[in-house]
Amino acid sequence: MGSFSVWHWLIVLVIIMLIFGTKKIGNMGSDLGKAVKGFKDGVKGSEEEKSGQAPASQVADSKATIDVDAKEKNKI
Repeated sequence: MGSFSVWHWLIVLVIIMLIFGTKKIGNMGSDLGKAVKGFKDGVKGSEEEKSGQAPASQVADSKATIDVDAKEKNKI
């Protein structure tokens, strides 16, 4: 009764592919990969914040120049 054999898993995989189709399974795999990558980037970013370094995305954004008109407010 223990674990399933390789043949059991292959049959389950074929049934899942018949139900959902290969395109949906591929899309789910792609979404899962993006989620894992986002999680890794988030963990990496929090580690850089702890060490005092800016994340790479902020460094790239700081190279862009934004022109603004600054106005001073006079306190009365």
